[in-house]
Amino acid sequence: MNNSTATKTPLLEVKNLSKAFGNLLATNNVSFQIEPGEIKAVIGPNGAGKTTLFNLITGSLKPSEGDVFFQDEKISGLSPHAISAKGMARSFQLLNLFPNLTVFENIRLAVQVNHDNKRSLFASADHLPGIREKTEKLLERVGLSKYAYQPASKISYGDQRSLEIGLALATDPTLLMLDEPTSGMSPLESEDIAKLIKEISTDLTILLIEHHIDMVMALADSILVMHYGEKLADGTPQDVAADKQVQEAYLGGF
Repeated sequence: MNNSTATKTPLLEVKNLSKAFGNLLATNNVSFQIEPGEIKAVIGPNGAGKTTLFNLITGSLKPSEGDVFFQDEKISGLSPHAISAKGMARSFQLLNLFPNLTVFENIRLAVQVNHDNKRSLFASADHLPGIREKTEKLLERVGLSKYAYQPASKISYGDQRSLEIGLALATDPTLLMLDEPTSGMSPLESEDIAKLIKEISTDLTILLIEHHIDMVMALADSILVMHYGEKLADGTPQDVAADKQVQEAYLGGF
């Protein structure tokens, strides 16, 4: 992250965010912020509330208490579609692709859905300006140009994950949220995704949930540690690694 961004208004600010499911507090009074251009990782054991936090930020869940501000605007309570339209995109733990369409067609459809012409989904892409060009640029950006005309179901799992990131980028987001982008990957595939995340972060702010601690320590500018729905720590990788509470929670730490 460029240090010159540190004094700017936070791109995302989460204030005292809580979500109760009956008597269970899935998130409890969580606050943090993300600066423009930052890569921030959210870590914690299963059940720590990480995905619930993502669902609250993106509008899939309504908070019981607290607020979320994006680009200095309160977005708490808005629909996922309305939040996405403001410049936030998300990938999920489970792949969300059209397996029988080609890689190119998957990206092109995402571009077409987000085209300015609201009828573009029902029009021929060949008659819409910029659709093919943007699709090709996105394929190149996520390293999938050579697989453009292969069915999405036939490329490797790691490349499918890259394709899903490409679909998210089709919305031209300011903030990209990645929910366990290396889930189920081999070490080599995980390295490739880490490189891709680093490359696309040059003009994006990224918030990711990730279990691979080594990857988080190498990639993130800051780390939010969650434990039983609460914020345990929030700081640089070095500060988090040295935190005694974090070390105890991780049974030996980093």
